[in-house]
Amino acid sequence: MTSVVILDYGSGNVRSAQRAVETTGAKVSISADFDEALEADALLVPGVGAFSACVQGIKNVRGEQIIGRRLAGGRPVLGICVGMQVLFERSTEHSGDSFFEGLNEWPGTVDKLSALILPHMGWNNVAVATGSQMFNGIADERFYFVHSYAARKWELDPHEMLAAPKVSWANHGDDFVAAVENGPLWATQFHPEKSGEAGLTLLANWIAAIK
Repeated sequence: MTSVVILDYGSGNVRSAQRAVETTGAKVSISADFDEALEADALLVPGVGAFSACVQGIKNVRGEQIIGRRLAGGRPVLGICVGMQVLFERSTEHSGDSFFEGLNEWPGTVDKLSALILPHMGWNNVAVATGSQMFNGIADERFYFVHSYAARKWELDPHEMLAAPKVSWANHGDDFVAAVENGPLWATQFHPEKSGEAGLTLLANWIAAIK
């Protein structure tokens, strides 16, 4: 049975994520224990609220070290919503003319969407990357978003020795990164756990990719 730890750093909505991942047949725990999070088959990084608060919460439990060590060893990590945003280099959220630093797994800036209506709250289609494992069987489905900020550019330079990340996009006022599959590091701006059967299938695809 695949073991999944949901990183418990003070973010909300972890119980619904736990229930959703459990539908895949995985054994799921919510934990801030360093060794448990490091040794699990997969790690889920949730995120609800302000970018800076999530980054600080993650650092309070040494989550940036857990994520970094897991990725260095090719061990799966999934970031959801702000748990995806914090993987970027920085964010302009509530920062005036400056930036809040992220975990810098990917270069780039999370900034405010230019849509007339914010937050972007509701169901949206995704322009799925070619060859996606994440969206296998659900490429035409809609997913549930709740956010005002997003990465509007993908700035990671391609590497001739590594497979190019699969980047999927959505639009609300601007095109923005909706999901990324980058080796062991996957992430979604939307909430799979709030996206009905399509979201549960996506989580099952994640677990299947681990085995």
